[in-house]
Amino acid sequence: MSKKIKIILTSIVLTIAVVIVIAASKSDIYAEIMKSQRLVNNVYKHLIINYVDDFDIEAFTRMTIDDMVGELDPYTVFIEAEDRHSLDLLTTGKYGGVGIQIGKRENKLTVIAPMDDTPAKRAGITNGDVIVKIDSTFTDEISLDVASKMIRGLKGTKVILTIERFGNEELLEFELTRADITVKDVAYAEMIDDNIGYIRLTRFSKNSGSEMRTTLNKFLENNASAFILDLRNNPGGLLGSSIEILDMILPKDQLLLTTKGRNKESNRSIYSKRTPIIPEDMEIVVIINEGSASASEIVAGTLQDLDRAVIIGKRSYGKGLVQSVVGLDKDHALKITTAKYYTPSGRLIQKPGYINEKLVIAKSDEDTTFVTARGRTVNAGGGIEPDFEVEVDYNYPLTYECLRKGAFFSYVQKHKQSYTSLQELKNDTQLLDNFQSYLAEIELEVTTPGEKALSDTKEKLSEIDSTNTELIAAFDVIEEFIEYHETTLFEKEKEKITEFLFDEFASVYEGEKGRFREQLKYDQTVNEALIILHNNTVYNGVFAVDN
Repeated sequence: MSKKIKIILTSIVLTIAVVIVIAASKSDIYAEIMKSQRLVNNVYKHLIINYVDDFDIEAFTRMTIDDMVGELDPYTVFIEAEDRHSLDLLTTGKYGGVGIQIGKRENKLTVIAPMDDTPAKRAGITNGDVIVKIDSTFTDEISLDVASKMIRGLKGTKVILTIERFGNEELLEFELTRADITVKDVAYAEMIDDNIGYIRLTRFSKNSGSEMRTTLNKFLENNASAFILDLRNNPGGLLGSSIEILDMILPKDQLLLTTKGRNKESNRSIYSKRTPIIPEDMEIVVIINEGSASASEIVAGTLQDLDRAVIIGKRSYGKGLVQSVVGLDKDHALKITTAKYYTPSGRLIQKPGYINEKLVIAKSDEDTTFVTARGRTVNAGGGIEPDFEVEVDYNYPLTYECLRKGAFFSYVQKHKQSYTSLQELKNDTQLLDNFQSYLAEIELEVTTPGEKALSDTKEKLSEIDSTNTELIAAFDVIEEFIEYHETTLFEKEKEKITEFLFDEFASVYEGEKGRFREQLKYDQTVNEALIILHNNTVYNGVFAVDN
């Protein structure tokens, strides 16, 4: 036998051996699955047949499945027909409904804003309307989530909303025919000075790419030299949409992202496929915060790794897991985590601690330090760490209590007829005095940090000796300090209170765009982005490498 034939035969034998090993390995896995499945089926069957009381089999099955997937990670979930709204919104960019944003104000289901060119807007529903009933169900008995599901539905079906409107003695009834509601992912986009554009992107759905392309082209028509991409509180969405947006910014054939999983199909390297639509020298600042996740982190992390944008704000959420949706039947689907996201430098976006290590065998620890295209050091460890961290002051207890109790919203609803424009409102020198009187009228109370602890301590110490004069005097001093602190809060926070009043009135007189425009004037992080973009030395200094 010739040497050549021996080599060929040896190769064939080795190939067959490998196939047999792989087949045996898969066979072992399937054998384990079948063994476990028989056990699960037997337990389920005996419980249903022999338990002392009857089961709601559908509810029991749902609970069993929820328990099964709920122990893995937060993103592997069982999806039923009524829960597919969010998935449909991402994959189609629309949903069946009437076109209103709703929320709880003073514990009442309230219309925050009707969307343009929707059944609700055309019927005359306006912001501030209180939804008393949905069909025959009173809304004070249901949660916001349940109310949303009841208002949504198939295109062409009807829903009746009973409305309580300020100034109307009688309830108003609106019979609305549901339509396909297209949701805009670019919530706001405008030039905010002569050379800089601003984009607020709220999600990554089927529409994100086309909306971003339209926006960027408008910026170019306006001779923009830079833009700010605001991804704060953007929870992500479709991977394809984030890649489509990166394609508009980065050069062709550039590595954008890798995904790694157990199955061969889950291991991918994704590259840009098109020539970018914006020039290479166009400067970019991306804003992120703790609510920026998934696709938002892919965009921010990739642009940071490739030294194409300055990232500012706060460290992002750290959701770097890939989900695949498997259809089970026409009403059910299973969303399964199948891979992890890695930025071009090799950083894992996912924060640690997301799995149940009693069930899932954790992989070895990931590296924590990586370098960008120009050699800058960037850190992993979960989420995207910004190049500039912007500390936002949230120490406004009165302002945020007003927000929590809906005081700004309710005040504006009561006084929106007093002015004809936002500018007229801003000329009202009595606005703050009137609002302060309104807070007194509704008896809004603010709890100073530590006040409850003080009350508990006072009660416990009084049980020991309620007649101790020194102790009583000490508590009196502290309580006087708290009372003085609370009475001076309005004066301390009047600038912030004014901002929120202007925001709320702006939405009445100039719509959602007016609200965004007003908010940007006082936005601490956006103003920081403008400072960076107005100073080439600062901007370019971010990408410098220390030797």
